[in-house]
Amino acid sequence: MQLTTSIRSALIAGAAATVLFTGATGAVAAPAAPSAAAAAPAPTATAPAPTATAPAPTAAAPASASASAHSPYGQLRPLAALSAERLATADLVAAAKWGTGGPVDDPAREQEVLRAVAEQARQLGADPAVTVRFFRDQIEANKIVQRGLHRAWDADPGRAPTERPDLGQVRKEINRINHELVQALADSPQARSAPYCGPLLTAAAVRVRHERQLDALHTTALARSLRSVCGWD
Repeated sequence: MQLTTSIRSALIAGAAATVLFTGATGAVAAPAAPSAAAAAPAPTATAPAPTATAPAPTAAAPASASASAHSPYGQLRPLAALSAERLATADLVAAAKWGTGGPVDDPAREQEVLRAVAEQARQLGADPAVTVRFFRDQIEANKIVQRGLHRAWDADPGRAPTERPDLGQVRKEINRINHELVQALADSPQARSAPYCGPLLTAAAVRVRHERQLDALHTTALARSLRSVCGWD
């Protein structure tokens, strides 16, 4: 099941609701329970310039007691939260590659990641094929952010990063998040194969977008990263 369109539509609807009811700059509190129509701040037109250090990990735990780790929503929320956390590293990868003449695509690194997550899935008793499919989406989403930032920096060099992050250190952070994502996949087969997976995943993505204040570029990439979550196993 591909959820990119429905997730993106829900995220946009949340942003529109915020503009209509609170104004573009109004503060909106996170809802007590997940909802696909949860209000979120309007996305910005362009992404902020990355910092030179890896982003701090974001807790993937549900905000309400009702959304326990064992509930379907509690199983799906870490996938959305960790995917957004992984996307934050794309800013650093883009900065590391900026001005080097190197391409965004890195087939050797991509195959290294896919082999590693497939092996982790086997060790956890999860489906390696499902895991690889999910991480292909993660990789493509990461490249959406990188390309979007490079276009923005080409158009406005004054917004380009002035420091180049250590790509090796950034990849260590990505590997850590990858490991947690494989675990989250292994922990959620029932929620991911349930008929209500789509609405719950969309609600989780909307909430994560609100919490992390994602702009338009990262919102689009988040939807891309989650498109093969539901309908497997």
